[in-house]
Amino acid sequence: MDIRKQAEKAEQFRKLHHGPRLLLLPNAWDVVSARILEECGHPAIATSSAAVAFSLGYPDGQRISREEMLEVAGRIARAVDVPVTADLEAGYGTSAKDMVETVEAAIAAGVIGMNLEDVTGDGESSFVDRPLQVEKIRAICDTARSLGIPFVLNARTDVYLLAIGPEATRFERTVERLRAYRDAGATCLFAPGVYDRETISKLVKAVAAPVNILANPACPAIAELEKMGVARVSAGSGVMRAALGLVRRIGKEMFESRSCETMFAGSIPHSELNRMMMRRASGANA
Repeated sequence: MDIRKQAEKAEQFRKLHHGPRLLLLPNAWDVVSARILEECGHPAIATSSAAVAFSLGYPDGQRISREEMLEVAGRIARAVDVPVTADLEAGYGTSAKDMVETVEAAIAAGVIGMNLEDVTGDGESSFVDRPLQVEKIRAICDTARSLGIPFVLNARTDVYLLAIGPEATRFERTVERLRAYRDAGATCLFAPGVYDRETISKLVKAVAAPVNILANPACPAIAELEKMGVARVSAGSGVMRAALGLVRRIGKEMFESRSCETMFAGSIPHSELNRMMMRRASGANA
């Protein structure tokens, strides 16, 4: 991708975090899911690391390699016209130097932003010390700036999602981390696991920067989140899991009921999908 065009897309994506409407990101995991979401009218595409990992036969939790994750993100970036941001888990490394290599590879793949987690494994024991995480974020932002890309870093803390530390101090520790990530250069701040109205509202006011909330049945409605000042709502692996739920229902129906009725209800015609792929085949397969 031309670096000037990539920079324009990065700036375009950055502006989407500042209204007037909340940014909705139903995360993709391959080219066809991204193309479908683009045709639905979404102004940007975000990938889901869990969904990409599942599709390639890996469990979630940074078991997939950086190269495999970015190969998928790059294919998506070449196949759509809108900006693409990639979920790159904890950055596929433990040092600031590793983060430099990751952001350089991400920009080379054509993406204009990334998610960065502050846990490197499955639990509290892998929680990255705040000063080191700040160093990583600065390294990402400085490297992207040196390459001419106003990279959109969505810095995530898993204090709530993994129930790290005493519950009574969870909010204060989340705010402390997110403010530090903001000051280090992150564009957006992500706190998955925060679902109740009062906590979300307090968090938005406390961090004074764009906040990303993970969609969940326990969350307030989108319209209410928008009124509360939330900048971005993402689906994570939710869209893929919904699609796989349909696969399971169809599979059970065919095996147990000897029927294909569910498969025919609401499916996208072959000709429509083929048109989508033909439109950008040269880019997606480059």
